[in-house]
Amino acid sequence: MMDGVFTQTDALSTAAAFHLERTKVIQGNIANADTPGYKPKTVQFAKHLDDAIEMKRTDPKHMDLSADTAGSFKTVAMDSPSGYDRNSVNIDEEMSKLAESAIMYKSMVESMKKELSKLKMAISGR
Repeated sequence: MMDGVFTQTDALSTAAAFHLERTKVIQGNIANADTPGYKPKTVQFAKHLDDAIEMKRTDPKHMDLSADTAGSFKTVAMDSPSGYDRNSVNIDEEMSKLAESAIMYKSMVESMKKELSKLKMAISGR
């Protein structure tokens, strides 16, 4: 009976954890913007996304997502054009990603607060 009570908050928590991890990786990219030979990193989120939205293949022509979803958050180096010092960090792009990730994290936390306040109201009987 209580199976779905925390489903929404669990999904929001997973998304918030992703954005927090993404923020850390982006901050590392920005910190290494002047490091010769540094390749920026990114965080992959496929498994957690699939788990959160429970995608189903309803047609044989749909992509099979199960092959690419092993593991959790995975940090990988990005292959992008290198500059004169073989450092491929684009500081403007990283700052944009950082702002986006921070906004998304804050949105997820606010949504979790709202979900928990609804649960609190339901428990207290108001």
